[in-house]
This record gives sequence, C-alpha cells and structure tokens, in this order.
Amino acid sequence: MRSLEELGNYYNTALMPKLLKLEEQRKRVLKKVCLVNGIVIVLFIGILILLFAIKVPPQGIFFGGFIAIAAVVGIYKWLVNDYVKNFKSGVIENIVHFIDANLKYQRNAYIPTSDFIKSKIFNRHPDRHKGDDYVSGLLGKTKIEFSEIHSEYETRDSKGNRHWHTIFKGLFFVGDFNKYFKGVTIVLPDTAERLFGSFGNFLQKMNASRGQLIKLEDPEFEKEFVVYGEDQVEARYILSTSLMKRIVDFKKKTGRKVFLSFVGSKIYVAIAFAKDLFEPRVFKSLIDFSQVVEYYQDLELVTGIVKDLNLNLRIWTKE
Repeated sequence: MRSLEELGNYYNTALMPKLLKLEEQRKRVLKKVCLVNGIVIVLFIGILILLFAIKVPPQGIFFGGFIAIAAVVGIYKWLVNDYVKNFKSGVIENIVHFIDANLKYQRNAYIPTSDFIKSKIFNRHPDRHKGDDYVSGLLGKTKIEFSEIHSEYETRDSKGNRHWHTIFKGLFFVGDFNKYFKGVTIVLPDTAERLFGSFGNFLQKMNASRGQLIKLEDPEFEKEFVVYGEDQVEARYILSTSLMKRIVDFKKKTGRKVFLSFVGSKIYVAIAFAKDLFEPRVFKSLIDFSQVVEYYQDLELVTGIVKDLNLNLRIWTKE
C-alpha cells in the first residue's frame, strides 16, 4: 500500500487540475438538477391539489406520487450522466493507475454472471446481474480482476407483481491461485453458530447443498467462518494455518461480511457493501482530499487481497 503522503503528492500534482475542471462541471450540473427537479416538484404539488379537489381515490394519488418520484430520479440520472463519466475517467481511473500501473480500468464493465455462478459462493442463480468499475491486470505474479456487482433474483406475488431481492451487492474479486483444485471449497460468514451456539452447529451440518461441513483447528477462524467442501483433505490443505489467519485479519480489516471460494484454479472473494462505491458526489465539493482517500482505500482494499492472502508466494504449481 502506498503512503498517504504519496497519495497527497499525486492528488496535488496529477488529480487537482482534473478535479478543478470537474468541480466547475459539478456546479453547473447541480444548478440544473435543482432547477429542473424544483419545477417537477412544483408541478406535482399542483397536480396533487387538483387530485384532492376532484376526490381521486388514494390509489390514484399514490400512483401519481410514484410517477413524480420516478421522473425526479430519471431526470437526475440524465443530468449527471456526463459528469459521472468524466469523473470516473478522470479520477477513478487515475487512482487505479496510481495503485499499480499494470492495472486496467473499465467504467462500464463488470464481473460477468458466469464467474459469479462459477464461484459457487451463492446458491441462487441471479435473474438480474449488473455492475461497473471493472479493474483487471497483473499484480506481481497474480492475475486479478474485480468490480462492483449487484445480483438479484425475482419473485412474483399472488397478483403477478414482480419483486426483486438482492443475492449479493458489493465488490467481487477473482484471482489466480496457481493451483488446480479437484473439489470446491467455500468459506462463508458463520452467522448460525455465532447466533445459536451448538444448535447453529447443527444447522451448519444440515446445509447439505453446500457439501461436507469442514471443521478446522483454528478457534478464531471457526468463530468467524464456516467452511464447506467436496474434499475434507483438500480443504484442509488449502486452508493452512497461515491462510486462515490471513483471512481472519482481512475480515477484521474490512469490517464487512466476506465470502470466499476456491474453485478450479481461482480464488473468489466477495465483500459486501450496501452503498455504491466510486461514485462522484453532486451535492458536495470535489475539492476534498478526504474523498480521494476514501476512493483509494476502497480500491486498495480489493487489490490488497493479493498481499493480504499472500497470493504471490507461489508455494504450489498448477497441475
């Protein structure tokens, strides 16, 4: 990880000219957003008064409110589109290159559904899968790729209305582990045993769709994670004492739910986030070093997986 002093120097020399131009664009966009959405709100209030006056049923008023909110959101996205595009190509891409010049950034690309399914971390296949901020390249000896993703599945109620439910939202990382695994090993947050004690352990064993429950000898790791696999010996071979400690330390570092799997010759890591990352703020000045630090730390959190899990050590060779 490069120092904050180095980031500060980069901020002042390389990023500041871009940020100053973007700040002027942000101010213009903000004026338009306030003006156009203000007009929409005034019109909606006028229509609302009219609907009440002619005694429209509550369902009609609710529908009108929904249309107004959709209009405000749609107009906002349309107005900020160019600003967001310029910010990501001018700022986020440069921060990625600051972290490592070998990394490539693509604003609209993301980890595909096929890789999400291959990871076998989540049982349910997505009906809708999207993302952005795709980063790929070689860190040391390790080929990596990651992006933000949001995967969802669909249900329908008795009236046929569609409802979307999140499977996973956050940063999804794929790295080369330099070892081909015959089976699948999955590491999940251990919420059952933490909440229900010995009964939680029983629930873990009942999760047959995940494969065999793998019990390991590290109490701290067992407290944080539950492991399932197709091969008890291979799972223990992968999850060495040192790797278990590194995974626990990484989980503490993120302060978030962390999911991992070892499939084929890949390691998959999913870090849950509720918010959208790497997005510019419209209602706050861009000339703020703390914001750049936040973007940098979120990116370094994922690129740091290579160092945190010691993926460059290459203690194995692919078969």
